[in-house]
Amino acid sequence: MSVSSMRSALFVPALRPDRIPKALASGADAVIVDLEDTVAPESKAQARHNLATYAATHGAQPLWVRINDATTPWFEDDLALCRSLATVCGIVLPKAQAAEQVYRVSGAGKPLIPVVESAAGLRALDALAQVGSVVRLSFGMLDIMVDFGTRPGTDAARMMLDQVRFRILEVSRAHGLGAPLDGVQADFTDLGALRASARFARDLGFAGMLCIHPAQVPIVHEVYCPLPEEIDWARRVIAHADSTGEYAFRLDGSMVDLPLIERARRILEQST
Repeated sequence: MSVSSMRSALFVPALRPDRIPKALASGADAVIVDLEDTVAPESKAQARHNLATYAATHGAQPLWVRINDATTPWFEDDLALCRSLATVCGIVLPKAQAAEQVYRVSGAGKPLIPVVESAAGLRALDALAQVGSVVRLSFGMLDIMVDFGTRPGTDAARMMLDQVRFRILEVSRAHGLGAPLDGVQADFTDLGALRASARFARDLGFAGMLCIHPAQVPIVHEVYCPLPEEIDWARRVIAHADSTGEYAFRLDGSMVDLPLIERARRILEQST
């Protein structure tokens, strides 16, 4: 699965390497082995050891890794491990809030997804997006709400998070990055809420979502796959444009012009 077509990225704790095969079997487009939030400080070394041991015996399986952020004492060791393992195909940098931090991670030579989780990260977003190895952006809902003092589950929280989403979309597009990934939904038992949230982010322009449980993956894929009628419309739009060379024409009683032709191409890309 290429980075550009990633819809779901599923976290699995490095302290539970037995869950990595299950995560890979879930159908998630990417599996992220977590060295950060799910690992207590006294277990960081064990988490790195688990990842190295797993990679030595399952080296052909591509994995992303969420390292600890650049202000922590574990950052350099995490980064060195990711640099040394061929099985690590990308790095997720949490709490990104300065271009210097992202540049340090980019030195590992892996695709990079910075996760913005603070006001400082939002302010530095343009600088973060300009680092060459950055392929997408994402954000941490809970951390941003803690930083802002926002009360979760309120209309105010939804308003604030939507403004964060717009900012991340704007910067991603302005700097030619792939469409961003929405943050995780912590309650993995409420699949109805997950579906509604995923639809909302999809309609805004997001490309997928970070996941914390395998049960979330099929819902995310369902939402982010174009509907059959959308695919049919897109195919007919592209067929007409390519066969006639026209960039403004009537189809199904409506006018189609260049922006809609571009939308049709994106729908077909998402459907493959």
